[in-house]
Amino acid sequence: MRRWHRRDLVRPVKNEPNINEAIKARQVRTIDQDGTQLGILEIEDALRIAEDRELDLVEVAANSDPPVCRIMDYGRYKYQQEKKQQESRKHQTIIQIKEIKFRPKTSKHDYEFKVRHIKTFLEKGNKVKVTIMFRGREIVHSDIGRGILDRVAEEVAELGGIETASKLEGRNMSMILAPHKK
Repeated sequence: MRRWHRRDLVRPVKNEPNINEAIKARQVRTIDQDGTQLGILEIEDALRIAEDRELDLVEVAANSDPPVCRIMDYGRYKYQQEKKQQESRKHQTIIQIKEIKFRPKTSKHDYEFKVRHIKTFLEKGNKVKVTIMFRGREIVHSDIGRGILDRVAEEVAELGGIETASKLEGRNMSMILAPHKK
């Protein structure tokens, strides 16, 4: 009886194309490294051509009939793909949503302090979720909460606008402010 080992559980990565001997088809449509078509070849012939040129045979389109394979330097191709992904990630901007919570009875000083924070978040390009939390019977006076949200939106109007209007969800009323496009 054969004993199992942890390496038996390792499976190839699904997003990777089949390379060289991993290609299961008997015939493949072969494309040269410079893009010219060599035609439909037996897998052995295509592998021999790739080996003679010291390159890899990579399955590009596995679902077509016969599968399309390209002769290329796979290590170099993979390296270039990783570089492209790094470049695209470099140009992305990640927008975070910051949350500021108020109560209907928030004092004037606390209100001003929190509005200053909202302004700094919007200046840095982050979205801000402004939440009014109601406790007990305060929920009856939801108009007070809506007034606070409207006042906040007016004070930060030069930095950002309302992305999601105020809405009541359970005991919380919230709206989302987004910075203006530069």
